[in-house]
Amino acid sequence: MALLARVLGLMTVLAVAAAATGSGAIAQAHVDPRVAVEGEWGWPVETPRRVLRAFAAPAAPWLPGHRGADIAASSGALLRAPADGVVAFAGWVVDRPVLSIDHGGGVRSSFEPVVAAVAAGEPVVRGQPIGAIEPGHCAAPCVHIGVRVDGEYRNPLLWLGGVPRSVLLPTRRLARALRRAGARAGTPP
Repeated sequence: MALLARVLGLMTVLAVAAAATGSGAIAQAHVDPRVAVEGEWGWPVETPRRVLRAFAAPAAPWLPGHRGADIAASSGALLRAPADGVVAFAGWVVDRPVLSIDHGGGVRSSFEPVVAAVAAGEPVVRGQPIGAIEPGHCAAPCVHIGVRVDGEYRNPLLWLGGVPRSVLLPTRRLARALRRAGARAGTPP
């Protein structure tokens, strides 16, 4: 009977651990292989880098949200290509200059307000100067950076390495269950 209780306890602990760590299809659904490996993209602005307004995805595509990140930058500062690609658009959208780069694989970056030093169709390489930042998007001088994957906006800081990776820690319930299971099995907690 004691052995059965230990086995059942250990099975419960393993099931709880699997659920807490997100193993299985749920965790995989959030992994996008097209997100660049940290460090693969360079920051398009010089240091110091300060996020003035973070990405805030809308609950639905037609609702309000902030579909990019505003990064502090001096007016007239040089903008550099964050990664290799081809200029998809360089021109005016409504009342501001915009620059977009197609990085392949359905990934496109965009920057505003930026007066482009490149034209649509031109290839660019990481670090290449591609334009100058203009005033007008934020109250403080900044550049708005957006990233779309297959037309859906994503947090650009994921590509720039500005979002720390999540670390899942055991819940208090799991930690207690592990301690209890270890105590029952005769191992130190």
